[in-house]
Amino acid sequence: MRIPERPQRVLVVMAHPDDAEFVCAGTVARWTSEGSEVVYLLVTSGDKGSNDPTMTPEQLVAIREAEQRAAARVLGVQQVEFLRYRDAEVVADLRLRRDLVRAIRRFRPDAVVCQDPTSRYFGQEYIQHPDHIAVGEATLAAVFPSARDRLTFPELLEEGLEPHVVPYVYLSGAREPDVFVDITAFFERKVEALRAHRSQLGDWDPEPMLRLWAQDTAAEARRRGWPNAEQMLLAEAFKFFDIR
Repeated sequence: MRIPERPQRVLVVMAHPDDAEFVCAGTVARWTSEGSEVVYLLVTSGDKGSNDPTMTPEQLVAIREAEQRAAARVLGVQQVEFLRYRDAEVVADLRLRRDLVRAIRRFRPDAVVCQDPTSRYFGQEYIQHPDHIAVGEATLAAVFPSARDRLTFPELLEEGLEPHVVPYVYLSGAREPDVFVDITAFFERKVEALRAHRSQLGDWDPEPMLRLWAQDTAAEARRRGWPNAEQMLLAEAFKFFDIR
């Protein structure tokens, strides 16, 4: 398998603020430190993510967008955009696909990172949020074939947005990962970025869980004989596609 050492221009598409920090922030920090330009696109602003009876969706949007921008700064991400779909109500329809195609044609990335729409659960402890599934499904459909095809969403041509082929796709939280990224030197930045999401973490310290995940992923890389995996202490994993 041939994968790029480092994509030059990356669009990270996630359902909620904090999603990227859990699953791919170490990789993002590594890429930006090596010179990649990374843009975050959040489909929702997480307006349902609070059990505080005094909190309103409008207040929560402001809080969570500010937290996501703070996390992005830690990682070296200079641009963060929000589509502001309603949290917990996202569906992979044509409206969302068109909005994602618009973003792809605007930013013209050579890599897109998104959530794996086939990952519906993990073990006996975690059921995947339906927004993650919908956003992953819509993003893959936007990447291929919609962003590349001139006759799809012709209204975007009227906006001056020409078709764009995304060469590389990385699925985060993948059921069947086949690419591993060494984040040993960037793990602390991943943890710091996640801690920016104070409204979601409360008093919980995510570091032990993130470290265990990253250690287990590095061990899996070694088990599979991934190049240089013996030097990996902490890693993130992706399902990778080369669709040039």
